[in-house]
Amino acid sequence: MTKKIALVYDAIYPYIKGGGEKRYYEIAKRLAIKGHEVHLYGMKLWKGRDVIRKEGIYLHGICPSKPLYTKDGRRSIWQAIFFGINCLKLFKEDFDIIDCCGFPYFSLFAVKLVCLLKGKKLNSTWHEVWGKDYWKSYLRSLWIFGYVIEKLAVKMPDKIIAVSPTTAFRIKNELGYIGPIVTIPNGANLEEIKSVKPSRIKSDIIYAGRLLDFKNVDLLIKTVGLIKNQLPRIKCLIIGDGPEKHKLLELSNKLKLEKNVQFTGFLEKHEDIYALIKSSKVFVLPSTREGFGIVVIEANACGIPVITVCHKDNASKDLVEEGENGFTCQLNEKEIAKRITWILKNNSSRKMKKACIGSANKYDWDKIANRVEEVYLK
Repeated sequence: MTKKIALVYDAIYPYIKGGGEKRYYEIAKRLAIKGHEVHLYGMKLWKGRDVIRKEGIYLHGICPSKPLYTKDGRRSIWQAIFFGINCLKLFKEDFDIIDCCGFPYFSLFAVKLVCLLKGKKLNSTWHEVWGKDYWKSYLRSLWIFGYVIEKLAVKMPDKIIAVSPTTAFRIKNELGYIGPIVTIPNGANLEEIKSVKPSRIKSDIIYAGRLLDFKNVDLLIKTVGLIKNQLPRIKCLIIGDGPEKHKLLELSNKLKLEKNVQFTGFLEKHEDIYALIKSSKVFVLPSTREGFGIVVIEANACGIPVITVCHKDNASKDLVEEGENGFTCQLNEKEIAKRITWILKNNSSRKMKKACIGSANKYDWDKIANRVEEVYLK
């Protein structure tokens, strides 16, 4: 039985390319192929009409776009409030099923009110939990206000889809959610990745993602500085853009790593990113806050191992089997350098490459979309 499905998230792929944006878009495409009428509601990030159709999905720009991040790289509270208020416009829309992303919180309150007035159940996909500690670092003396909003937001959904076991655990134990919750991971376009040829541009280490403070790309640059003492020609490729870029460039210059660290900036085509990953030897994700970590799956699908850090807010560590498809370590450059050096010395290991690809095969978007559809239709 086909349904009219509404997905609500402020940032819409491919205009903004993050893990949450990509998940909704990839699932929406597959639900549309199955015959469902799928509508994605977010900020208007394109020119022209407010409603456009792309790859079978109806994209709705329910409000003008506002910057997601402040000048200091923090997620904008005012943008979240602005989008949340505009989500009340969904009262005019008709739908059978609705899924509103757990973040940025304020949209959940608005969509819950819409659902109550329409007599609908509210599904919500949660990518991460901020929790008390992060709110303290984010709002300092005003942290309690953010934490209370998050605690109230988790009471809005009738059913939650968590993207990782870590996120599901924290939703229950830190936020006190007592309703039904199911864990369905993110995925990757495995066939697309398989078809991409390696780039002619070679590197030893690679990172791809937003350049935000909690991604700790500065630590990666310092790690390259350490390794350079043993391997003067070590090459690290940093793909992405963000508010931390200027600081990272300054750090790279300060450590005299201009020939060792290359910044590509934002790359529009995913196949270009996959090609560069395939031409590298190890992917490093030093982030301390990941609700899942799609790039771990993508890097493994490209056949290279991943190094990430042991941190309670970093769910990407759950995707790594120690010594099989990568390594986890403490958040310091010496530990990361030790793992990188081992991988570079053992890079010819076919066993590790096979393990990486085998691990990624569990996360095909088609399988993920089928599971999400089952949850929606129950």
